[in-house]
Amino acid sequence: MAIGAFTGATDGPAQNDLGLSTPLYWLYEMGHAALNPSRAMADASRLALKNPINPVSHTTLGKSMAAACELFERTTRRYGKPDWGITSTRIHGLEVPVREETVLSKPFCNLVHFDRPEEIVGKRYDPKVLIVAPMSGHYATLLRGTVAEMIKEHNVYVTDWVDARDVPVLAGKFDLDDFIDYVIEFVRFLGPNTHVMAVCQPSVPVLAAAAVMAKMDDPLQPSSLTLMGGPIDTRRNPTVVNNLAEKKPISWFERNVISHVPFGNSGFMRKVYPGFVQLTGFMTMNLERHQKAHTKLFDNLVKGDCDSVQQHKEFYEEYLAVMDLPAEFYLQTVETVFQSHALPMGTLMHRGEKVDCGAIRKTAIITIEGEKDDICGLGQTEAAHDLCVNVPADERYHYVQPGVGHYGVFNGTRFRTEIAPRIREMIRTVQFKRRTQSSAPIPKPYHKLKGEQDTQWNWQTRQPVSDAIN
Repeated sequence: MAIGAFTGATDGPAQNDLGLSTPLYWLYEMGHAALNPSRAMADASRLALKNPINPVSHTTLGKSMAAACELFERTTRRYGKPDWGITSTRIHGLEVPVREETVLSKPFCNLVHFDRPEEIVGKRYDPKVLIVAPMSGHYATLLRGTVAEMIKEHNVYVTDWVDARDVPVLAGKFDLDDFIDYVIEFVRFLGPNTHVMAVCQPSVPVLAAAAVMAKMDDPLQPSSLTLMGGPIDTRRNPTVVNNLAEKKPISWFERNVISHVPFGNSGFMRKVYPGFVQLTGFMTMNLERHQKAHTKLFDNLVKGDCDSVQQHKEFYEEYLAVMDLPAEFYLQTVETVFQSHALPMGTLMHRGEKVDCGAIRKTAIITIEGEKDDICGLGQTEAAHDLCVNVPADERYHYVQPGVGHYGVFNGTRFRTEIAPRIREMIRTVQFKRRTQSSAPIPKPYHKLKGEQDTQWNWQTRQPVSDAIN
């Protein structure tokens, strides 16, 4: 999954230290361009072979040839950024349209808001939630399921990271310090009582950003942090991913997996960790599985099993859509998070100042882990509680979801039915506490529809609480 991007390439060509040079990236681009005519021909042949007017389309040979053409076209195309595809949600049984809008644009990231029109749902006082997506090779749309569930009862904003190959060199570098600065700027932009969710890799810079804001006693520091499957301390229950990142010195990564963006892209000559390298590493680690999946796709195309074909397409259109990472950010993440363990060791620096998680006092800490997570081992995210020693005990929560791996922590049925409700109640409990400590009036938590009454649930005591929680 996302964090796996930081393991670098597999040990193939690097064994002889030949390295992944810039020419290889350029040859990759040239090879992809050279296949364009063949890909277009295969797609045209597929359409002709599937045309019901064509007698061949009704034969096994014709169906097999059409399936082969489609398989060739799909395996050689470049997959662009997927759409979010979130156009509506259900609030109290009412179908509500969702409007996607960019509220703040930065060179390396767009802050996207999923707005629910007040003229339809009325004035709602749902907590503001900033979901910080991983900058790890896959697009933020990987969190589509997370966003779809959270927008039901939260005012959701998401960090939509930009492909580094599309960012001009004149925009400057982007490293771990810049990531932390972006998070701080977004939190300040959203204003007071903002709750932040970090999924996977961003857990470290998000926790660091909260510490920096706390040290400055920033009045806009987050009300809560929800860290989900994040590598706070990878020394705990290290996984294969962690071991791979520690096995090579940082000079190896710089020499073997860093390239310059080829000509023809907006980010021409920017140093990046190419998305296709990450994808190659992912695919080779489970090569047999992917081969079987595509063999099954061929069989289903011949049989006309549309549901199975559609499921395959949906998965691989997301999985094969990768983005380049800025080289500075990638290398710093490998070194500080996976090799030197700077945050738990107390040596992480931001703009020349030491990051002290002990400064966090006004931000609740919520950590979520998956029992079967093989990317971020059990205890790695929980380590945040050992660092945030000055957060009150009643504002520190930890939950391990049984039966799920890394992906299941933030997506899927278990997330929707067991994890998301807990996060919701944790956030609303913190929101209620913050509001009662101020002179501001406590608004109603929901715009009631059709006289419905909701029962709030305290996650800690497992007892119903007042529906005034917001």
